Parts: sequence; structure tokens; C-alpha cells
Amino acid sequence: MVDAIIEWAKDLPAPLAVVVVAMVPIIELRGAIPLGHFLDLGGVPSYWWAVLGNLLPVPFILWLLPPTAAWAERHWAWLHRVIERLSSYTERRHTKRFERLRDLALITFVAIPLPVTGAWSGSLAAYVFGVRRCRALGLITVGVLIAGIVVSAFIGALGMTID
Repeated sequence: MVDAIIEWAKDLPAPLAVVVVAMVPIIELRGAIPLGHFLDLGGVPSYWWAVLGNLLPVPFILWLLPPTAAWAERHWAWLHRVIERLSSYTERRHTKRFERLRDLALITFVAIPLPVTGAWSGSLAAYVFGVRRCRALGLITVGVLIAGIVVSAFIGALGMTID
């Protein structure tokens, strides 16, 4: 899969390839920053293009998820059940921690560059826990900036240059 992404990305300008890959859920910054290095974009440009790409979907998710969930509740019972189960599972599992740490919890959740964490999941968590959209956007941005630094540092530790 990595080879397929690199081959696909070679046909695009490097910054555009990094932005597009950073927008993909699960892959996000974890794949976009190394891709920038493979495409000889350099460390600092890879970081900033990946951060931009990772943040682009966030406002759409934060502002469109609530009306989409409400629409699904009225029109697609099965989708509503999926959203409800996911929401109740997340609330049951993480409410105590989230209530205790609130803003720091959302930043940390987004900042840890592991699968199933990141801007997409952070946006969903903000929706589930009722974080105001503008506040969530700021907290998720801080988390993405930190995640980018972590990924860039890891790449630097692997011996790739960060210029």
C-alpha cells in the first residue's frame, strides 16, 4: 500500500500530494510527513503542508456532523443506531477522563500520532462530548501541530533530514 501511495503521489506536485494524504482518515500526518520526505519536499515544508491538509476536513466535520446525525436519525434508522452506539461506547469509555482533563484530553488525543487518533477522531470526540465547535477547532489545531512535531521528530530520529 505504501508503494502504491508513493507511485500515485509522484504524479502530483509534492505539496499537493502531502495535503491530500494528510486529509485521509487514519493516515493523516503519520503518512503525509514521511511522504513529503520521500518526495524530497523537505522537513519543514512537509510539516506545514501536512498540518494544512490534516486540518482542512476538521471544520466540515465539526459543522456538518450534527446536522448529518440529526438527518440520519430521521431518515436512516440503521445509520442512527451506528452513530448512537459509537457515541454511547465513547461516552461510557472516556467520559470520566475527558471531564477531568477536558481541553487537555482533546489536545492529547489528537496529538498522539497513533491509528484511530488524530483530527478526524478528535472531531468526532468533540461532537460526542459536546465541545463547542470553535473551541474544538482551536484544541484540535493545537493537537495537530503537536502531532506533526512528534512525527517529524520520529522521522528525524530515523535519520531522515528535517530542513
